[in-house]
Amino acid sequence: MIKFIDLFAGIGGIRLGAADAFAEHGIESQCVLASEIDKKACETYKLNYGEYPDGDIKYITEIPPFDILLAGFPCQPFSYAGKKLGFGDTRGTLFFEVERILELYQPKAFLLENVRGLYTHDNGRTFKTIISKLHSLGYGTYDMLLNSSDFGVPQNRVRLYILGIKGVTPKMTLSTKLGAADSHQYKKGWEQFSLFDYDVAGNRCSVGQILEENVPEKYYCSPNFTEQLHSVIGDDLSKLHGYRIIDYRGGKSLHSWELGRKGKCSKAEIGFMNLLIQNRRKPVFGTQQDGKKLTIDQIKTFYKSNDILDVIASLKEKGYLKEENGKYNPVCGNMSFEVFKFLDPNSISITLTSSDSNRLGVIQNNRPRRVTPRECARLQGFPDTFILNPSDVFAYKQFGNSVSVPVIKAVISDFIEQNKEELNWD
Repeated sequence: MIKFIDLFAGIGGIRLGAADAFAEHGIESQCVLASEIDKKACETYKLNYGEYPDGDIKYITEIPPFDILLAGFPCQPFSYAGKKLGFGDTRGTLFFEVERILELYQPKAFLLENVRGLYTHDNGRTFKTIISKLHSLGYGTYDMLLNSSDFGVPQNRVRLYILGIKGVTPKMTLSTKLGAADSHQYKKGWEQFSLFDYDVAGNRCSVGQILEENVPEKYYCSPNFTEQLHSVIGDDLSKLHGYRIIDYRGGKSLHSWELGRKGKCSKAEIGFMNLLIQNRRKPVFGTQQDGKKLTIDQIKTFYKSNDILDVIASLKEKGYLKEENGKYNPVCGNMSFEVFKFLDPNSISITLTSSDSNRLGVIQNNRPRRVTPRECARLQGFPDTFILNPSDVFAYKQFGNSVSVPVIKAVISDFIEQNKEELNWD
């Protein structure tokens, strides 16, 4: 019997993947402690595991004996604690709680999951501090970046995984593999078969494979927004596959002035705004990340029509353009679009996040709609037997915050297989 604890548990994605891996190896397992502070996540956890997690790990002082610690700990800024307490001190961060428990209970092993940015956070000092602390506690470590899209999950999600064994450096066959950089590259590689060995688990995956067939009407876009999309794209909305609905980017994007969100724009006005978006980031105009405000003379270098003054005046009146001290800049914003990104059913999704998973969309049967909470669950590799939070608002947030279950299963499974003698878990 392997006993584990599930820290910063969320809705239990790490627990689910780990339990599946143990079961696959014929190892009985038991969760002896789950800790989570988000009440809505705790509700979902109880729906699926029959246990309501304990609260804040900071105040948990007694834990039953366990063999492995599992934690998808939040990456708080270590830089503040470093300035206050000195480099190498983890007090004031949530990783300190992981460190405290490892030191106190000395389990045989651990698995930590985090965002890829932990590698480079604070110029690498954060990651260096964490690894140094783990080593000082007597654990050998192994770390890698893995993309969920390589494990049968149709989502571009790169995460950091850190494994540890007491007194021994773990051996793994899995190693850092970032996968395709985006959905376009994934699709291109899939079609050519020669660019990428995509799926470590042996299953190529796409968004189309996780879509529900019968979706309640509430997830479909409003008639007004649908008509705006038709006005730009035409009758065949499948042309929207892979498009972003966003004002401050060019490329494969639609903008509020094309959709007529603040008022219908002429062909000349749309052309003006698109040229402005495309050109305002050019180094010749400055290095500001979000583009530079441009004078009329600067704009004339790429907008050649003689109607420039009339076009500018009309766009200012409609609210698409603003002027400050003789310089012009788009009035950018997502305009509360019902969908900000239409996923390509023949490729993978962008990374789910807690803040905007509810505004990812698809075109199905030539109708635009938002992805459903169940589809978000599938994008994270949760089985359809997993019970969703009754509230869509919280369900979207929870899957955006969660882990990809098949990746956890693959990591733990490889960990068991490659370290049998060291772990002695048979």
